[in-house]
Amino acid sequence: MLVEASWELGDRALYLRSPNLRGDDVAELQRHLGRLGFDPGRVDGIFGPGTASALAEFQRNVELTADGVCGLESVRTLRRLGGRSSDGPAVTVVREYERLSHCERTLLARRVVVGDLGGTASLSRTVARVLRVAGSTVLTIDGPDGAHQAHAANSFGADIYLGLATATGSTIAFYATTGFESLGGHRMADLLHEELAPVLGGTLERPAGMRLPVLRETKMPAVLIELAASRAVTDQSPAVAGAIGRALALWVAAPVTLDRQ
Repeated sequence: MLVEASWELGDRALYLRSPNLRGDDVAELQRHLGRLGFDPGRVDGIFGPGTASALAEFQRNVELTADGVCGLESVRTLRRLGGRSSDGPAVTVVREYERLSHCERTLLARRVVVGDLGGTASLSRTVARVLRVAGSTVLTIDGPDGAHQAHAANSFGADIYLGLATATGSTIAFYATTGFESLGGHRMADLLHEELAPVLGGTLERPAGMRLPVLRETKMPAVLIELAASRAVTDQSPAVAGAIGRALALWVAAPVTLDRQ
């Protein structure tokens, strides 16, 4: 993450390669493209096919060589035009809002990944059972590698990713970075907090936007719930799982709100 944060847009040429280029310069490029109406996908700081396609489309529109390579000429043009762009939501945010607004309003047949990132195996299984009873198709994953879990969730075509882990405190995180946040993830985190806070006795912190790989690299709304290693993941597993199930049912009924467009 420190290496990624060291890059500023214009420091290097950005282009599609394997493994994908990553960095804050890529995220800045994605923000510029989105504000101008060219959809690079999620602002995740990863130069993947979606970003390359959006960049090439931008280049065609401004009569630059449409090679999908962001060099100094593309950077200068982006910054010049970016200063004239509106203050409204980026096309990425608008499309997430529209997509989630037209989803089915039930957990029935929704594809959910429940990931145990450490210390929550029993709770993960209980949550999976609750969601299966509600009619969801559930994949459970275990292992501490968040990027691996994100890849598995993407391959599964998940509608929801729910990560669980033990920590020193109890928190709920959704994906957010400078100038961008997941609307669906933030809404899901808020609902989870409302349902879990009474169960955990007021020890649960307010949801926070984070850039963890498991949140950044998942292509669907995703949250990570970290629970203090206590009764919450042992004796209280049924109550915690029930609260999570209620929160997700509320989320699919209203996955985005107008105040976050």
